[in-house]
Amino acid sequence: QVHLVESGGGLVQSGGSLRLSCAASGFSINTYTMKWYRQAPGKDRELVAMITTTSGLTEYGDSMRGRFTISRDNTKNTMWLQMSSLKPEDTAVYYCSAEREPFTYWGQGTQVTVSA
Repeated sequence: QVHLVESGGGLVQSGGSLRLSCAASGFSINTYTMKWYRQAPGKDRELVAMITTTSGLTEYGDSMRGRFTISRDNTKNTMWLQMSSLKPEDTAVYYCSAEREPFTYWGQGTQVTVSA
């Protein structure tokens, strides 16, 4: 059975850091583009960062660039999101996804709350 499980969320003060993890089971992520999304209350889900398969090319949302770093280790079937210089507007539920046409798998999300 396919699972993506996020962890590492929590409450942090503005300017702080968190590291989110996304652990996959039931499939191998090495042929999947891995992504982090987030959704704040009352807002649409937005792309935070993505990392391609073997080349490891990365892309970030405009407001995350320079503060967040996405990484993956295919041998551990895991992806991470290192978040630094966190702001209250980063407060959201963060979701990981694994995408390879025609499949997209989602995790259940982890809450990140940044206090002012």
